[in-house]
Amino acid sequence: MDESYNNVASTSHLLGSVPAVVGEEKKTTNFEVPEANLQIFPPANGGGSSRQGYQTLGSPIEGFEQQPANNWNGVFSISSYTQYFNVDTDVVVTRLLSSLYPGAGDFFSKIEANPDLYGLIWISTTLVFVLASLGNCATYLIQRRADSTTSWTFNVSYVNVAAIAIYGYAIVVPLAYYFLFHYMGTTASLVRFWCMWGYSLSVFVLSSVLLLIPVEFLRWVIILLAGAVSSSFVGLNLRTCVVGNDLTILVVAAFFLQMALAIFIKVWFFP
Repeated sequence: MDESYNNVASTSHLLGSVPAVVGEEKKTTNFEVPEANLQIFPPANGGGSSRQGYQTLGSPIEGFEQQPANNWNGVFSISSYTQYFNVDTDVVVTRLLSSLYPGAGDFFSKIEANPDLYGLIWISTTLVFVLASLGNCATYLIQRRADSTTSWTFNVSYVNVAAIAIYGYAIVVPLAYYFLFHYMGTTASLVRFWCMWGYSLSVFVLSSVLLLIPVEFLRWVIILLAGAVSSSFVGLNLRTCVVGNDLTILVVAAFFLQMALAIFIKVWFFP
């Protein structure tokens, strides 16, 4: 037996022989990925922080989250008002016709989805130049009719008075009514008020042309009719805002304010 054992042991080193497998522990290598530390450039100069320099992506920049949102930014941004000029010719013409036929009293429902400030600015500016130019023409016609030899000069002050009166009325009166309605506990929209009062002035543009007729009695009839149309338009539409509230005095006051504007136009520009 010893002989056979020795033969096996002696042939264990020959080619093709398989040595005995020695149990070894399997060695595995573990690679640890370092934690990503993204940083923001430029580095924040953190006031009062002991850690200066770069900030990690997950950490907020000091003082940034504490800044309150500025609610007045939109007031001074032109883009905030572009929506109020997004109207086409058909819409403007429809609203102009509604202001000349005030009986329906549904102007607010027509502008509910898209109130505009285009009518306010365009009609007010047109009325300023119409009153200044036609007022001077009316004065010239009256002077020529009374005495053809009298010299006549253009009264530039008509432009200043018309601008102050029309722009002031179209902006201040709706603004005052807006605050009054809110003070009385009634919901109101300043943009809708400006829109309505702006279109209410359109009838005065048409009546100014007719006021060139050098007949005093006919002039008064024209301006009073124009004032009645404009006053009715404002009063009837304001009435829809005060349903259920005892604010009739404000509606009546608006009616007489429009009549007062009509009389002012006649007395000052077409004497």
